[in-house]
Amino acid sequence: MQNPNQKLLDAIIKGKYFSENEPNSIVIGKKLAENLEVDLEDRIVVTVAQAKTGDLSQEMFRISGIYYFNTPDMDSGMAFIPLEKSQEMLGIGNNAHEIAIKFTDVKYGQDKELPFWSKYSQYGNEALGWVKIVPELEAMFKFTQISIYVIGIILFGVISFGVINTLFMSLYERMFEFGVLRAIGTGPFRMAQLILLEAGSLAIISIICGSILGFIITYIVTKTGIDYKGIEMVGVTIRDLIYPALTIRQFVIYPFWLFLFTIITALYPALYAARISPAKAMRKSF
Repeated sequence: MQNPNQKLLDAIIKGKYFSENEPNSIVIGKKLAENLEVDLEDRIVVTVAQAKTGDLSQEMFRISGIYYFNTPDMDSGMAFIPLEKSQEMLGIGNNAHEIAIKFTDVKYGQDKELPFWSKYSQYGNEALGWVKIVPELEAMFKFTQISIYVIGIILFGVISFGVINTLFMSLYERMFEFGVLRAIGTGPFRMAQLILLEAGSLAIISIICGSILGFIITYIVTKTGIDYKGIEMVGVTIRDLIYPALTIRQFVIYPFWLFLFTIITALYPALYAARISPAKAMRKSF
């Protein structure tokens, strides 16, 4: 199991993390250290208001470490002290003023109507999801969803032009053959069906090749991760590798829509083929 303080340990750029034998040690951010003009082993006084009475409590701490998360709010306005010392200064005994809970599904944390919030928001407690604590992240997720639809529309346009171009090139190269088919009695529906079958075959081959290639690449990245470290979004700096997840959904829904878009796009060339005049088709071929 990973040490809960591992991220802080990795972020320390000077000094070290305090131990249980150092109750008056403190770890502060790089920006805060610059603002206070202090360095390792310097002493600073921390003043807090006690939880129940509001009385001020002061303690002197010695700086044992300086961290850098590359997040302005954390680097300039946050410090870490031993848990027991913080409980003593806040006057809360062995209690805690905040508990972080991780749900088994990320959707639970996004659900504002989840009964959990009202059930545990009593007796002076308040249960809040991250969508209320950090509303910027909710906006980012909504923007991401919109961007997916925009990318889908763009891809549909690319597919449309690609399919139409390919089918019309194939159609004009075999204009004489299509003219012969019409001349021997092939009906307009059969002509359109021929083009749609060709488009469907093209879509199926593309889906199979793309799914295999996509699975291989995604599987490799699920092991290696994507390095976005240091990139800041809505005030949050990414510090860990991002690992994509392989799901059945992405190999079912997206190929289905791709096939559907291809067939819809092929309706125009199919309609053109259905209206081919045998005489004109064979004359254009000579």
